[in-house]
Amino acid sequence: MKVVIQRVSEARLTIDGTVYSEIGAGMVILLGISVDDTAEDMDYLLKKIPKLRIFDDESGVMNLDITQTDPSGDILLVSQFTLFADTRKGNRPSYIGAARPEQAIPLYEQMVEKLSESLGKRVQTGKFGADMKVALVNDGPVTIIIDSKNR
Repeated sequence: MKVVIQRVSEARLTIDGTVYSEIGAGMVILLGISVDDTAEDMDYLLKKIPKLRIFDDESGVMNLDITQTDPSGDILLVSQFTLFADTRKGNRPSYIGAARPEQAIPLYEQMVEKLSESLGKRVQTGKFGADMKVALVNDGPVTIIIDSKNR
């Protein structure tokens, strides 16, 4: 699994021109699931994401995790198969390494559920397979990439 995490002051996801999800300060997480990913990859990210210290403390130093912010931050988790684009050959990306929906959907749904449990609040989502528009204000900017295969 790969995630791109952006610290945001706000974000909004629309589908067909209608707001589907929105958050205030927190994280937008783009989640890519590969054909090789398992529950072990998900568990690694579930331990890492909530403890990621990318929020400023009272001295302006990134020293707080999302649960330590006041109020605690929100998360918008969006499935993003294009994170597994292979661009080595030609100019048209290949997505053969991305998991098919029958594998990816259950892992994505488990990720949403378990991340919500660990934060003690609902994680906002996109809609798997939909054409989504994500508008966000990247705060910092802070953008972190984590690949569960590179531990």
